[in-house]
Order: sequence, then structure tokens, then C-alpha cells
Amino acid sequence: MKTSHPKPEAPKWVIVDAKGKNLGRMATTIATSLRGKNKPTFSPHHLCGDHVVVINAKELDFHPTKHRRRVYVKHTGYMGHLKSWSLQQMLDQRPTKLVERAVKGMLPHNRLSRQMLKRLHIFPGAEHPHTAQQPVPLATL
Repeated sequence: MKTSHPKPEAPKWVIVDAKGKNLGRMATTIATSLRGKNKPTFSPHHLCGDHVVVINAKELDFHPTKHRRRVYVKHTGYMGHLKSWSLQQMLDQRPTKLVERAVKGMLPHNRLSRQMLKRLHIFPGAEHPHTAQQPVPLATL
């Protein structure tokens, strides 16, 4: 007997406004939509998620003490090249990397996740160039 696999639908475009949202809760819903787990045709080995546009990434909401305590760390691989940034520095300098890093950690760590991340479009302000795709607001936030 042959196993049937549903064909993935054409990806839709959804938009998420990050203004006043919690980073972790927002990242889980974005990861779910990128992966396609909210669709009845979900298959773990197919790319069946949607394109997600995140706007206002600079205006995320955090607890006041988290700005000081949360530290993001990166090591280049060379001796003494450990780099670190506080949450406030990340929010000021590269808010798109902040959201991307949170979503990337919630996706499966395989080849498919790299393709899913290409469908994530993050912008620090309210303007984005994807108005022609007519993105609809993500309902589950």
C-alpha cells in the first residue's frame, strides 16, 4: 500500500506588527506559520509554510530589567574573539537580527529551516516593500 502525501499549497503572505508584543510569544507564532503547522496539509518534510513580514521590530516590549540582564553572545572561533551585546544594544543597532535569532531557535535545525528562514522578512519600521503581495494580518497573536 502506498502512503499518500498531500501537495503543499501555494504560500500565502502574512504580516505581523511587533509593536508592543512580547518577543518570545511572537516568535513562536511566526515559527508555527513559517513551518506550516497551522495548516491541515502540514508535512514535516515539505516546505509548506507561509511568507511572514514582521514590521515595527524596533518597538518590541520587554520587562524593564531585561534590558540590562539579557546578553547575546557570539564566538567567531578565534581565541579571545567572544563578542557580546546587551538587549538594549541589539534593539538599538540591529532589531531585525533580534527577531531573526528568536525565530531561528524555534525552527527545526535542518536544511528545511534555512529555506523557511528565507521566507521571513523583518523590517525595523512600519514601511515594507511587500505591499504588492497583499499580506493579511496573522490572526493568532
